[in-house]
Amino acid sequence: MDGDVVRRLAEAVERVREHEAVNGRVESLRRRVEEAERHLVRLRDAHAREQQDVQRLEGRSITRVLASLRGSRDDDLARERAEAELAARREEEAQAHLAGLRREHRAAQARRAELAGAPAAYAALLDERERQLLAGPDPRAARLTALVAERDRLTTRARQVDEAAQAAAAARTALAAVRDHLARADGWSTYDTFFGGGMVSSVIKHNRMDDARAAARVADRRLATLRTELADLPGVWLTPELELGELTRFADIFLDNIFTDLAVRGRIRRAREAVEQAGTAVARLRDRLATEAGKLRRSLADLAVERVALLTAP
Repeated sequence: MDGDVVRRLAEAVERVREHEAVNGRVESLRRRVEEAERHLVRLRDAHAREQQDVQRLEGRSITRVLASLRGSRDDDLARERAEAELAARREEEAQAHLAGLRREHRAAQARRAELAGAPAAYAALLDERERQLLAGPDPRAARLTALVAERDRLTTRARQVDEAAQAAAAARTALAAVRDHLARADGWSTYDTFFGGGMVSSVIKHNRMDDARAAARVADRRLATLRTELADLPGVWLTPELELGELTRFADIFLDNIFTDLAVRGRIRRAREAVEQAGTAVARLRDRLATEAGKLRRSLADLAVERVALLTAP
């Protein structure tokens, strides 16, 4: 029984290799077909232009009249006909070449379809071989058991890292929205403070600040989600807090003066700094998570290689 599985595994490996090779050939042929199609269009255009040149000399056109006056019509017509014939041959050759490439592409696609189940069949045979070895006295069983446990651990950690990375991306997007709203509020605050703004500009400014606060609440929720996801990971993973201060609308709008305007402007600037710091912290977390994900992928790949080596050995 063991020998039969090993033999089937060897056959399955060959089919998987052919499947990968055919995949590459399908893609290569697809690109070549597309390039040949573009080349044929260019040749058809060139042929059409040459035909037009012949027709102008054969018909009643200013080109024929001028050629007749010069006494070169017959020579010009012969030359244009020769160029048109050459363009026609090139177009025909390109059509034949394209037809051949399309046939090859269809054949490769058909073979790829025939081999579509090869990777799954190979994986199933590896699982069958693994069950056999784990159930028997084979000395490889202990190492295979350890590999299974390590693979499960790394897979769980990879999933957690991926979830944390998604949370970090969402937090960064939310912080970018806060930053944009604060930038607009800052612009109106500058106008309100230094360029004679009044009640209307103060209202617009506070509306932009309200937008920023609403976006900040969303960002806070995204950061809270990120903290939750990071809590599942071992190690120290610090996430930033986000807090935007308040300023009484009445004091700024209805008691509008340079002092309250400056106070609001300072509050907006501090809020922008806080958002920038939070965004920088989240970006660093994202980079650290990406590094961690890369390490996990490499570790899982190494485990997979070792597992296959154990399972395919006679």
